[in-house]
Amino acid sequence: MDQLASGALRVGVLGAAKIARSFISGVKPSTRVVVAAVASRTAEKAERFARETGVPRFHASYEALLADPEIDAVYNPLPNSLHAEWSIRACEAGKHVLCEKPLCTSGDEARAMFTAARKKGVHLVEGYPYRAQPQTISLLELIHSGAIGQLQLIQSSFGFTLSAGPNIRINSQLAGGSLMDAGTYPVSLICMAAKERPSRVHAVAHWTHGVDSALAATLEFKSGLLAQITSSFSTSVHRQALIAGTAGVMQTPFLNHPPLDRPAEFLVKRGIGADKDYEKVQTPALNGFRAEAESFAGLVRGTNTDGTAASATGTGAAARWDGPSPGESMDIALTLEAILQSARAGRPVDL
Repeated sequence: MDQLASGALRVGVLGAAKIARSFISGVKPSTRVVVAAVASRTAEKAERFARETGVPRFHASYEALLADPEIDAVYNPLPNSLHAEWSIRACEAGKHVLCEKPLCTSGDEARAMFTAARKKGVHLVEGYPYRAQPQTISLLELIHSGAIGQLQLIQSSFGFTLSAGPNIRINSQLAGGSLMDAGTYPVSLICMAAKERPSRVHAVAHWTHGVDSALAATLEFKSGLLAQITSSFSTSVHRQALIAGTAGVMQTPFLNHPPLDRPAEFLVKRGIGADKDYEKVQTPALNGFRAEAESFAGLVRGTNTDGTAASATGTGAAARWDGPSPGESMDIALTLEAILQSARAGRPVDL
């Protein structure tokens, strides 16, 4: 079946970054989403990128892609410092927007972005591929159903070693740093598990070239929850979260793209005794970019995850978007901003 003829969501990609290449590759098998065009700063680069990724059309500027009437939505994987500007411009052009994490660099930018989306009646969402994984959906459902009781403590970490050479992740002018890259994942998981933003944060960091190369932060919540996050550009790859409640404990790697040759799994211990064993909860493993993009398409088209009309469920409920809601993205943006303020100032910051 031809994707364009089947009513698939037609997505345009801003830029030719490595993550854009991975997104296009991940989405390619989908019948519900098609990358219809790419854009870069020059025609030569855009044409080469389109040819290499198998995208049928290209534009020599971001503006041209936003003006393309055959594009329904935009995927924005530009550097962090450009997320707000180009997401707002896409909204103003009437395009729905799937913006890479972090949504932006401040609470003020987040407010401006969602205001632009509301004015034009389009959807703006923040992309975290792990959120669209069945593993994460199941984990959050268990947490919010009370399976481990009231949340008391969360510890979440993500780190890796950067390869040598220039990298936008350590460019202060592009809002780089370990928190705004790796650290966004632990912060997002904690905020979405807690269903609230922290009331106070306290962070410390190691600084390189004006950005944090490693960071640790404690987050306090009005509910009594305490959480800790760490992020790093100088460790062996690790990604793990421990979530402890009054009636149990969970452990999860919350991966964007679990290995596809076996089920994804996380661990649950029910009960408070040391004699309680962890049980494995297994779920299907998906390419995170495809799962995220298809969930986004469902939100835009008003369909369920299986492609049927949302109204066909008989519940009258809107189509489910598996990523963060606008309110959750606001909480994440404000939390990231406060953590960096605390790390720079060397003192706690109240939200």
